[in-house]
Amino acid sequence: MAGYGFSHTPKKVPLVETPFRRIKTAIPVPESIPLLEKMYAYESHSMHGQLPVVWDHAKGFQVYDSWGNCWIDFTSTIFVANAGHSNPRIIKAIKKVLDKPLVHTYSFANVERVEYLETLIKNTPSQFEKAFLLSGGTEATECALKLMRLYGQEKNKRRGGVICFDGSFHGRTMGAQMMSGSIKNKEWIGFLDPNIFHLQFPYPWISEVVADPVAFFKKIIKKLLDEQKLDPRQDLCGFMLETYQGWAGVLYPPPFVKAVVEFAREHDLLVTFDEMQSGFGRTGKLFGYMHYNVEPDILCCGKGASSGLPLAIVLGSKKVMDLPDIGSMSSTHSANPLVCAAGKANLEALIEDGIIENSAKLGEVFHQELLRIKNKFSDHINSIQGKGLLAGVIFNDPQGEPLIGLCDRIAECCMQRGLLVVHTGRESIKLAPPLCIHEAALFEGLSVFEQTIADCVSEGFE
Repeated sequence: MAGYGFSHTPKKVPLVETPFRRIKTAIPVPESIPLLEKMYAYESHSMHGQLPVVWDHAKGFQVYDSWGNCWIDFTSTIFVANAGHSNPRIIKAIKKVLDKPLVHTYSFANVERVEYLETLIKNTPSQFEKAFLLSGGTEATECALKLMRLYGQEKNKRRGGVICFDGSFHGRTMGAQMMSGSIKNKEWIGFLDPNIFHLQFPYPWISEVVADPVAFFKKIIKKLLDEQKLDPRQDLCGFMLETYQGWAGVLYPPPFVKAVVEFAREHDLLVTFDEMQSGFGRTGKLFGYMHYNVEPDILCCGKGASSGLPLAIVLGSKKVMDLPDIGSMSSTHSANPLVCAAGKANLEALIEDGIIENSAKLGEVFHQELLRIKNKFSDHINSIQGKGLLAGVIFNDPQGEPLIGLCDRIAECCMQRGLLVVHTGRESIKLAPPLCIHEAALFEGLSVFEQTIADCVSEGFE
């Protein structure tokens, strides 16, 4: 099994020894192949396809295996380890709960839950008065769908219409996939919810968007309302937006988002932001939506909420969050003491230890350097997207054709050189180091990335 074409044949590669990287063996490590093959034999292959690295431990912005190799991590385990791998505050908080000992309380109260909820609400914008804690991001977006529709019922709307965007991804459960923008990803469902609608995403390479993003929004919303014969005040209850589009880190033009929110306010609709990837400091602010100068009604968070343990969050006003009846919205592992302790320590680390500020500061030089790299490889890289310590590097040839094979090869070669990047399976590579990374390590990782692009281009990969 070699998902996405990644070789599972150990290859002798140049040895690496720097303060931040170490490659001492063939890659993949020969001794790791039996472990990978055993995993493939016993586990659904839907879980596979990642770079063939068997992690042993991780600390800060570095990942280690059992055979002496060390990588700079530009994945943050896909936007999870925002406060850094094995953050000391988080480890200490988890150990304290285990030493009680206490692992799980179902929906019975525990001190860690109370303390985390209080810390969360006190450190987030004032419109977020209550939270609902879950274990996965797709649960959070499903919850938001339910809340928007309950709000519509409360307002006596005749339909529960929710507007989403093409190209978006909101999770893998049924409601989340119906809100997602990929038709292929929801073919398994067999039918589509007639009250979930999709608008064209305002990509920055669309000339109309560049010319006038507000006019573009007005055009596409009018087209939707006319084609579907919708009265927005009677037939719609909310918008669901990814703060940035996940596959490439593309943010909306801020005037476009303001137009969405103004439309929602005019017609009594809720605005929900899916902050799974962008939340908790990733973009240089506590939440990514803050770059748009708007205030959402509902916020869905996960991934970086605990920097390691399964924690997802829905935030909103009391009016919205208390729409479900008692006992009608819960989850087996909601608010368990371990994740609550981790979530509180994570939030304290991000705010009190200057980690969000580090994301904002290093994010500036990160994107400056990536723009320089883009200009150097202008025949292969046509766009750098993202904010803070999140970047989407989009590879297309001069004719606009996607260079997916080149992205696959770059990801694999980076791994062989001691750098882990996010392989998307598309014409993009995402870079997202833990927010605690040092400037020297950030530049070393970018240097590896740049040299790898040069080598792969010279080899003729397209």
